[in-house]
Amino acid sequence: MKILVFAHQLEVGGTQVNAIELTTALRDLHGFDVVLFATPGPMVTLAKEKGLRYLPAPDARFHPSPKIARVLREAVRSERPDLIHAWDWWQCIDAYYAVHLCMRVPMVVTDMNMQVTRLLPKGLPTTFGTPELVDQAKTTGRRKVELLLPPVDVHLNAPKAVDSRAFREHYGLKDEDITLVTVSRLASFMKAESLARTIEAVRILGHDFPLRFVIVGDGKARIGLERLADATNAELARPAVIFTGALLDPRPAYAAADIVVGMGGSALRGMAFGKPVIIVGEQNFSIPFKPETSEFVYYKGMYGLGDGSPSNVPLETDIRGFVENPDHLPALGDFSRQFVLKHFSLEVVSSQLAEICRGAATEMPPLYVTAADGLRTAAVYLRERRFLTPSRDPGPIQRLAKMGGAQ
Repeated sequence: MKILVFAHQLEVGGTQVNAIELTTALRDLHGFDVVLFATPGPMVTLAKEKGLRYLPAPDARFHPSPKIARVLREAVRSERPDLIHAWDWWQCIDAYYAVHLCMRVPMVVTDMNMQVTRLLPKGLPTTFGTPELVDQAKTTGRRKVELLLPPVDVHLNAPKAVDSRAFREHYGLKDEDITLVTVSRLASFMKAESLARTIEAVRILGHDFPLRFVIVGDGKARIGLERLADATNAELARPAVIFTGALLDPRPAYAAADIVVGMGGSALRGMAFGKPVIIVGEQNFSIPFKPETSEFVYYKGMYGLGDGSPSNVPLETDIRGFVENPDHLPALGDFSRQFVLKHFSLEVVSSQLAEICRGAATEMPPLYVTAADGLRTAAVYLRERRFLTPSRDPGPIQRLAKMGGAQ
């Protein structure tokens, strides 16, 4: 069976890693013939390291994109795949109208967003990343929904997989430091709020504890975050917050961490390294991963929405709880890794995806059903385009600055 995987632009990000690793696992563990189709970016390097056949897609600002549709149709005519596996709504929309509807190529779509995307066609086999989202999708009338948890390569991401000494020396991390690590795109959407709040927590707690906060990643929010970091470092009279920029291999940072603060795949990779993890989200959400919170986290996912309070006390309390009880951290780290091994390992998740793909390749609906679903999707798209306009919200970094933190 041959699959053409239509992934995100290959910038540095968790979903891109998921797509590349799962595609490789389908080939190596399950015998699929695979080809990766995506807009070029830095993660092409990882795809080539995995030995994946890679076809470059055009870049596009809007979807559906005529130029992507043209190149995708050419790829399908050349490769003759049995199935298209599209990652998230914009790839889904391009592939749906270009090849699923017009060329009758079966499709499966993986949606790793933290809410059910109404725009997705309802009749497509669709995977979601948490049990809660699967339940929500079913209530909206979606018939072909499956759970596909974010995968983690538990061999590459493991307590002794890499040596952190060179990383620690390069960034001046001392043995007596308590090192917090975040690996994240520095994007205003979803990411910036928790990053800014963690910097603020370090500013407050750094007077009592030798905290160092290492931020691995890059993006448009970096300038604003660096302003907060500079003010924090000036107040504490030491480099408490440091930026490494984006790293194609962030594993030395995970290995160097005493505590990982993050969401999604970043939190899971920290757990795979056997680190205690604080899961963050938006609207002042944070939760420490512990045995008593694991069931909640499994159902909801590695992300959440809080009560929107401007207070940063919850995150400060979670960090303080770990820092003040260092003897508990190794056991929490061990529990975290076992949780990932059980539910999120690449072997487990790729086996589930292989079964989903086999089923989807043999379940092509009639043309009139596909066309009607396409009309519904087009209507939703046209009705909701207004949500693509820029927000007038000043942004999480500016809002945090008004809390009385780093000015």
